[in-house]
Amino acid sequence: MSLFTTMNVTCPACSHTTTMEAVGSVNADRRPDLRDAILDSTFQLVPCPKCNEEFRLEPEFSYLDVGRGDWIAAMPGRQMVDFREQEPEAAESFATAYGKDAPAEAQTVGTDLTPRLTFGWQGLREKILISEHELDDGIVELCKFELLRNIDEAPVGRDVELRLYMVEDALLTFLFLDMLSEETLEEVQVPRSLYDEIAAKRDAYGPLLEQLTESVFVDMRKLFMGEDDATVGDS
Repeated sequence: MSLFTTMNVTCPACSHTTTMEAVGSVNADRRPDLRDAILDSTFQLVPCPKCNEEFRLEPEFSYLDVGRGDWIAAMPGRQMVDFREQEPEAAESFATAYGKDAPAEAQTVGTDLTPRLTFGWQGLREKILISEHELDDGIVELCKFELLRNIDEAPVGRDVELRLYMVEDALLTFLFLDMLSEETLEEVQVPRSLYDEIAAKRDAYGPLLEQLTESVFVDMRKLFMGEDDATVGDS
């Protein structure tokens, strides 16, 4: 079941307060339309009734798609700096819902689920896209490393994230995005064969791949974030 609750929200453009249905959990098996809305970036996007400016609530909910094997704790992008604290909380939530601490029937469902933690709408969208195309998210993160190694002037920075945005037969499209506004800074396309080549020699990436996939948060940015990044996104 997908759960929503009515809450007061403030328009960031004119400060008008209105009410909207905020999501608490998404069951994509029962509501595939919500999954589609996440993929086309319209989910939880609302117009202000006063100034008509569209704005989007930050993600903070659980996402379930049993058919594709997804369980995702989706959190606001600004909270990525606290990923070390968020990882065990997300893992515990999964354990309670579908893992070792869940009822036997739920555990049976959980055996086919892969728990993940994401930050920001594009982080969530990326995981859903990866699942849709039956890719390995660890290999996708390795593709990002290779991409960065071969771009002379990538728009890197602690407020910039690199996300897989589109998967085609011969091409993978990645976007460099502002972490908070999710504004596109640059688009890069690489041959799909890059993914296939890395997957074929995954053993050569053993230690790095293990670091990336050792917890529910599988994202290359965690390897570059130190304690001094606690101010990322602060004004």
